[in-house]
Amino acid sequence: MGTQMKTRIESCDERSENEHGEPTFPAVCVLTHPLAAAGENATRSLLDILDAITDVSLVTADLPGDSEIRDQYEVHELSQKSAGDSIFVAAIRFLLNQLRMCAVLRRRSEPLALFYGATSYILPIVVARLLGKRVLVEPRGDVPLTLRLAWEQRIPSPMAAGLAGIVRVLERAGFAVADGVVTYTPQMAEQLGLDPDDDSVYPTGARYVQTDQFNVQIPFEERELRVGFVGRLAEEKNIRELARIAQQLPDEITFTFVGDGELRSWLERTLAEEIAAGSVEMRGWVPHDRVPAELNRLQLLILPSAPTEGLPTTILEAQACGTVVCATPVSGVPDVINDGETGFLIERAETEHIIERISSIFERHELTKISSQAREQISEQYTLSAARERYKSILQPATDL
Repeated sequence: MGTQMKTRIESCDERSENEHGEPTFPAVCVLTHPLAAAGENATRSLLDILDAITDVSLVTADLPGDSEIRDQYEVHELSQKSAGDSIFVAAIRFLLNQLRMCAVLRRRSEPLALFYGATSYILPIVVARLLGKRVLVEPRGDVPLTLRLAWEQRIPSPMAAGLAGIVRVLERAGFAVADGVVTYTPQMAEQLGLDPDDDSVYPTGARYVQTDQFNVQIPFEERELRVGFVGRLAEEKNIRELARIAQQLPDEITFTFVGDGELRSWLERTLAEEIAAGSVEMRGWVPHDRVPAELNRLQLLILPSAPTEGLPTTILEAQACGTVVCATPVSGVPDVINDGETGFLIERAETEHIIERISSIFERHELTKISSQAREQISEQYTLSAARERYKSILQPATDL
């Protein structure tokens, strides 16, 4: 497809076979909530998978101005970012974007609507069903929890919990109204209170890794003794806990932070002495094509995250680079990290426990083997071709199989 914009879909009728006798799949309209940088990367990954199977378009808001998605896919943008970031403004935008989605859906001819991340957008989900479309919802993680953690920094905790509870009710309603729910892994389905064995749940919707880009550039045994975090510097990532860990690690271990976010200034102030001494690095935000190089500098990636993400892409990308991952066993993580074989799990996101865990990991002699096994797992299960096969079974209704 190159960099040419996709032409508008002239006909989106479902067909059972193409001219070669192979099964074909319904055209898909992907609908998302407003996209930040992390959401843009995840959405592009999903679009790439679907584009390898069928025609796909995107309905979204706040797509970054330099996004390559515009050059590669048909995009309908709902709005530009409103002034201000108060909870009241966010609520108004939430309602307006749902109404705009409803209007767009009436004009779209794709027979399948996939709500990616926008699982609490109950109005367009209902409208899509009434229009006779097949509707799938695919949560990216625990959105209500993510919102609660963010809101607690600005409003009293009971109020934050109440607002997050409303979002959770809307999301559960979206799950109930939709034809099916797609999760990254079976464990993620269970984390969200869904039965992965239910006919309406598709628990194999994990994304893919560009293994030609994310690969081993520096052999594991040649890397410096370096622990790191790659991602958004936000509350749900347990950044404050990571700061305490960075301060207490043995002198021979360097801690590297790669990323940006609302806690960056706090982190730089808190770790000023360590940064000056060289025991802590602040690499800042890097473009996605430079992330492989950053991961290849690390022996160990540490992610003591709250269960807000379904399956952090950083874990898959790190494993593809041969970087050993140590993460909390939340959501879909245990489906990817087999403790002691393809990485390590952190049972408690507490400073002393994590420091002990890091020390015990570096005392092991089989880290090179674990690095290799993690890379092999990615090469077998999380390539574009593997993801394409998983999504073929998701897009094709059971009655057509």
